[in-house]
Amino acid sequence: MRRLPLIAVTGFIAAGLTLSACGSDSLSTSPGAGSTPAGTAAGGGVDQALAAKVPAKLKSAGKIVVGTDPTYAPNEMLGSDGKTVEGFDVDVFNAVAAKLGLKTEYVPAGFGTIILGVTSGKYDVGVSSFTINPDRKKQVNMVSYYSAGTQWVVAKGNPQKVSIDDVCGKSVGAQKDTVQAEDLAARSKKCTDAGKPAITQVIQTGQDQVTADVASGKTVAMLADSPVGLYAVKQTGSLEALGDIYDSAPYGYVVPKDQTDFANLLVDALKASKADGSYEAALKKYSVEAGAIDNFALNP
Repeated sequence: MRRLPLIAVTGFIAAGLTLSACGSDSLSTSPGAGSTPAGTAAGGGVDQALAAKVPAKLKSAGKIVVGTDPTYAPNEMLGSDGKTVEGFDVDVFNAVAAKLGLKTEYVPAGFGTIILGVTSGKYDVGVSSFTINPDRKKQVNMVSYYSAGTQWVVAKGNPQKVSIDDVCGKSVGAQKDTVQAEDLAARSKKCTDAGKPAITQVIQTGQDQVTADVASGKTVAMLADSPVGLYAVKQTGSLEALGDIYDSAPYGYVVPKDQTDFANLLVDALKASKADGSYEAALKKYSVEAGAIDNFALNP
């Protein structure tokens, strides 16, 4: 999970090649890329009572500007046109925005820069698989909407006989600024403390690069959020999940600390999207409904 203070599937399949090739360029895309009309998820529609509570600034703009890192399929990724941001995170948040009578504008950004972008006013909200944790709650408000854990992934058949409990001396990949990178660092320290070789930690900026590394054999395994890792397994056909999902925790929308009323409004909009079926429809579209929750909350 992307939990530090803080996939796209790549080159060896045609769709992944298009996605990853555009993915690295997308991080410098100017604001305005990936704008998506509100109400695109099934069951969308304005809830007039909620729309009446929208902050004046957002009501005047008619849209919510969203910071996101689109290298994390199926959560958030670039579409075939190389600029439209899509994924289950996008569909769920579009349904939420629809309840408020607002459009959404997704601005691609490096994952580690999004919280700062929200606190500085560059983005109204951060929607990028942020797991809720105490460090983040000190900086921003967080609204829970999904639950995910960490999943290990290896080449199909696990030819290197990787064991999650003993990867000392092996090359393992993770994305920068994620809990998986922290997990690898802690495991490597245990190795060296025990007099064993350190883990070769291959930390990449984008999850698409992490997936490409394990698919090409540069690394023997990768760690990723459970929906991301399982999506890579499904799409490539050359990878498989290793072990069970662990450390499950909720994802949260990132909202400025001084905008508690707006954060609570997002909680109510999530409840409304759950009630009309648009929340579940967004998850089912990407086969990630296993992480659905119904206890949406501010700073749980």
